Amino acid sequence: MGGALSAGWLSRWRSQVDAALSTMLSTFEEKYGYPPGTNEVRSPDTGDRSAAAELAREQLTPADLVTFYRSIGEVVLADVGNACFFHPAGLVLDHLRADGPVPHGGADDARGTVIASDGGGIMFAVDAEGAVHRSRAASTESGFDEVTDGVQEFLDLIRRSVVRFADTGKPGYL
Repeated sequence: MGGALSAGWLSRWRSQVDAALSTMLSTFEEKYGYPPGTNEVRSPDTGDRSAAAELAREQLTPADLVTFYRSIGEVVLADVGNACFFHPAGLVLDHLRADGPVPHGGADDARGTVIASDGGGIMFAVDAEGAVHRSRAASTESGFDEVTDGVQEFLDLIRRSVVRFADTGKPGYL
């Protein structure tokens, strides 16, 4: 992907995801026989920005995650594949403070912060270097495997999944 995540890149990413969601939602009920749930990329509000600033002070938070939360409040894709939820900064912070960092694989002492999940309870955690890891089951105890080298690549994976689902009805890459 190259370089650090930027507000400009996130703006383009959001435009592409919004366009794919618009296409998907325009025929969703006709195609699937029921109305769609919530499928949106939400802008951050004051509470989101405050939580992002607090999250930035946490030792395990990579810079790209902070950049993300300055531009995006939350991603809810209830009807894309098995669903995908990029959690709001406040929820990420609450879980980090309540449960601590999760072991994610790699070195025995490697830790990460849960930032997203799917509709089946699979979790995605980011480590201090920015790599994103996927849980093997719906538990932090199941272990994690690396899926992308960074938050930007993870976001691109989400974008490609939304586009694929809008175009083909196939679940995507998560």
